[in-house]
Amino acid sequence: MRQKIKHGVKKLYLAIAVLSAELFLVFAIFFISLAFLVVIIRQIFFNKENVFDDRVFGYLSRYVTPDNTAIMQAFSFFGSHLFLIPACLVLVIFLFFKYKNKWYGIKALTITISNLLLMFGLKFFFNRPRPLIPLLKEVPGLSFPSGHAFMSLTFFGLIIYFIHRKVANKWLKWTAIVFLMLMIFLVGLSRVYLRVHYASDVIAGFCFGIISFIILLSLLRQIEKFNARKMRAELDAIQTEFE
Repeated sequence: MRQKIKHGVKKLYLAIAVLSAELFLVFAIFFISLAFLVVIIRQIFFNKENVFDDRVFGYLSRYVTPDNTAIMQAFSFFGSHLFLIPACLVLVIFLFFKYKNKWYGIKALTITISNLLLMFGLKFFFNRPRPLIPLLKEVPGLSFPSGHAFMSLTFFGLIIYFIHRKVANKWLKWTAIVFLMLMIFLVGLSRVYLRVHYASDVIAGFCFGIISFIILLSLLRQIEKFNARKMRAELDAIQTEFE
């Protein structure tokens, strides 16, 4: 009996330790992203400095070749609306019908639509023109933050979230997570390589995406808990009536 109690206490302690570590990591990522945003906005829009962006363009120009350009165009596609719109629809349909988890489907749909609207709002608010000399061709629209970076982080971030929550095999889980994080990075890099975004646009897109993602997930989790408590209260009330 004592051994069972000790084992139960140990499992509870480990669960709390893991949860605390996860919460600390989430808060750290949130505030680091916020700090990066403050620095970027201050430098670009208040101090009017583009030194960092110019240096990144200069560095990447050494690696411009036809083969590299083709590769970067391919990665850029994975952050475009041509890929993300159907991919997000497939993800939501999969969660609703195949995986049969309506709440996860609602989460994916809510976060995707909210971040899309936020991204357009931020672009119009900051109103930063795109780089003047694109590598291949001019792209319409505004530059800050990068929509490719923002929305690829949203889509692949959702998949990372679901994998982290539901995949039990640690090797498979972390292999998939690292691969998806690499995809997010390469989508952002491709936009700077192709000179259709400044590096600061891409970093800001990632930061805004992370901050929005964390806030929306927290809000949805609170709604989920509230609904669960409400449902339990209703079930208890029904049970009391029959007693």
